[in-house]
Amino acid sequence: MKAENNIGNWLREHLSRTFTLKQLDLGADARLSKKGFTFETESYDVVDLGHLCIMRMKAMLGLMRMETVVLSVTHKDVPLINLDYVKAAGKETQIVELYDTQISSDPEELLNAFQQIRDRDADLADYTSGSAHWYDNILYPCSYHKTGKGVSDRLAAAARDCAGKYISLLASAPDCDHAEKQGKTRAFAEQLFANGGPAVDQVTKLFGRDTAERLILRHMYGAR
Repeated sequence: MKAENNIGNWLREHLSRTFTLKQLDLGADARLSKKGFTFETESYDVVDLGHLCIMRMKAMLGLMRMETVVLSVTHKDVPLINLDYVKAAGKETQIVELYDTQISSDPEELLNAFQQIRDRDADLADYTSGSAHWYDNILYPCSYHKTGKGVSDRLAAAARDCAGKYISLLASAPDCDHAEKQGKTRAFAEQLFANGGPAVDQVTKLFGRDTAERLILRHMYGAR
């Protein structure tokens, strides 16, 4: 399945220009299908950087499509980045979120770059879930949440610009203790699984708690 803006392939290709990516064998978890929902997952060890996951979902005979991309960096003291793209009933949503999982660094240049991308698309409708989340206190306000119809190119450009800026700043980001940074990522993934949410709850309902835990902690965040 191919998501329209295909940010996962774009990010993987651009990372591979600087880092060595080793695809992990996910076994049966690589493709899960039940009750009209199909999840396809790719997971990579990014040598001397961290972990990359690309998960794609389709449902309703392809009328609903989703792509989630997670880059959890454990060798540099940078925020955790999650990218989500959803298309349903002709409406598209692009989310690019930065989470404060650093040990001590202040990513001011990255935050400013994200804010500029948000400001550029100020005329697009904001996407809001309408409720509080457990991660609100570590979610950077410059994160991108936009939605609409007929705005595919702009949403894709925003995702690429955010991801591209993130990658470009990795070289100048401070090194950090791998184990301590990995612990930050693990804590985030465990909280995500424990608190649930629409996507987590749907995977758990379809494929069971054990499979959902593997998908989130091991495959998405490389936390186990």
